[in-house]
Amino acid sequence: MNGINDPSFLEKITAVRPSERQIAWQEMEFYGFIHYGINQFTNQEWGSGQEDPQIFNPRKLDTDQWCESLLKAGMTGVIITAKHHDGFCLWNTKTTVHSVMHSPYRKDIVAQLSESCKKFGLKLGVYLSPWDRHELCYGQGEAYNDFFCNQLMELLQGYGELFCLWFDGACGEGSNGKVQQYDWERYYALIRKYQPNAVISVCGPDVRWCGNEGGHCRRNEWSVVPASMADNEKIQHLSQQADNAEFRKRVPSDGEDLGSRQVLLNHEEFIWYPAEVNTSIRPGWFYHEGEDSRLRSLDNLQSIYLQSVGGNTTFLLNVPPHYDGYIALGDVARLEELGDWIKTTFSRNLLINASYQYSTDENGNPVVIAATDDEIRPNYLVLQEEITLGQRIEEFTLSYWKDGNWEVACQGTVVGYKCIRLIEAAISSNKWKLEITSCRLGANLKTFELY
Repeated sequence: MNGINDPSFLEKITAVRPSERQIAWQEMEFYGFIHYGINQFTNQEWGSGQEDPQIFNPRKLDTDQWCESLLKAGMTGVIITAKHHDGFCLWNTKTTVHSVMHSPYRKDIVAQLSESCKKFGLKLGVYLSPWDRHELCYGQGEAYNDFFCNQLMELLQGYGELFCLWFDGACGEGSNGKVQQYDWERYYALIRKYQPNAVISVCGPDVRWCGNEGGHCRRNEWSVVPASMADNEKIQHLSQQADNAEFRKRVPSDGEDLGSRQVLLNHEEFIWYPAEVNTSIRPGWFYHEGEDSRLRSLDNLQSIYLQSVGGNTTFLLNVPPHYDGYIALGDVARLEELGDWIKTTFSRNLLINASYQYSTDENGNPVVIAATDDEIRPNYLVLQEEITLGQRIEEFTLSYWKDGNWEVACQGTVVGYKCIRLIEAAISSNKWKLEITSCRLGANLKTFELY
């Protein structure tokens, strides 16, 4: 026997498991991005690196207000742009004068945010751009790698425990720009040594980019993908030079199918590489006054939440502060609306007191029947796999008992860490049946809930 049903092939792909740091990260589910820096004062998205630090002078910077605002949305952590592509640093660094410490503000913003995170119970992550448009040694090989590692060491050792190091793959140097070979393995080794519990995201081995910045989520999001995907977002100086089989087998980050049996069959090595959906509450990543009236709607944010957190990814939502250092009132209000909806929608599991009956179908796949004393009318199905045993579920069906028959309420595909499915029809019943109709060498169901 061979092909997609070959037991040895299925054993190989179900044997891929997450690390403890990946599990801890996935359990965070929803966290914030803070894009803040000198770009707020130049009204730019990508700064030139030639800005005068004297223009950086926020009058009301309040990291407590940032954390309070993110908590209102139900977020569990925050990642700050400690250095964006312009090279301007938000911490007390010895590596450059292009920093907040050489501006009129003269305070370490990463330190301030670290203290606020401890105060409000949020986890802290750091974004550090490898591309640096200010530093003169950028493009000089090891000289820049030494510089970058010194910056990395300051952040790894000076601000308590970090949950994430976020490396952006963007580089706009162009064909005539500086070419810098990043020493990724050296960067990774420092992080593993000084922050062993932190995930390394995007240009890293732990968390992959979802493939877009618009909040688009795949219908099927697999955590087990070809090992070659770990290099997708690292800045590549060599693109395809010829028509060759190896390049054709490359799985792009924006592809819709990254981990089906059909895709994996073409590869030999696999990794646990879950996705993060990152987008901004505004059209831009940095604050621009002209975008105050262009926030994402509550309906849109709800949809992204359901598709990301409810689609085996995490949701990283950017909320850029005003140039004076506070999150604008409109943004705060929208975050609070979203948090209220999440809390109200998923506060009470309607199956909390249900009795359960477990069996298998003719193919040996799991079947669970939940019975309640009274009829319930749910809007959402929530499922979770025990991902410490791999990702296995490929298809499922939820049915309800009506007039002596089972009727389909909703269907879905992959589950992974968490799957949320809308039950579109107004259905009431006191018996609900979950069938795993397709899986990889058995299913390990952790959670079956209705809300």
